[in-house]
Amino acid sequence: MSKKVLIVDDSNYMRTLIKDTLKEEGYEIVGEAPNGETAIDLAMELKPDLMTLDNILPDMVGNDIIKIIKDEGLKTKVVVISAVGQQSVVNEGMEYGASDYIVKPFTPEDLVEVVNRLF
Repeated sequence: MSKKVLIVDDSNYMRTLIKDTLKEEGYEIVGEAPNGETAIDLAMELKPDLMTLDNILPDMVGNDIIKIIKDEGLKTKVVVISAVGQQSVVNEGMEYGASDYIVKPFTPEDLVEVVNRLF
């Protein structure tokens, strides 16, 4: 059975890039969200196996979203994808429950490698 993925990024370009890359690998894209509020609603409704999460969204930061979905008991794996690569930010994301962290810019191969490793 294919793994269900929710893509969260305020950039339509990034969502499309991630979607196209993961679809080619056989992942099922069940939803896309341009902001945190939509991301949380979709995560609760769709219970995806994986969420790719931009760390800086118009309405909240990725770590807040991770905390909320983990507090709700979702087992969704979260890969944070962010232009912010400082080790302190990466560490904080991992402490909140992120499964992995990709720093922009990245290649489709980087994304596939990280996602495949999680499963």
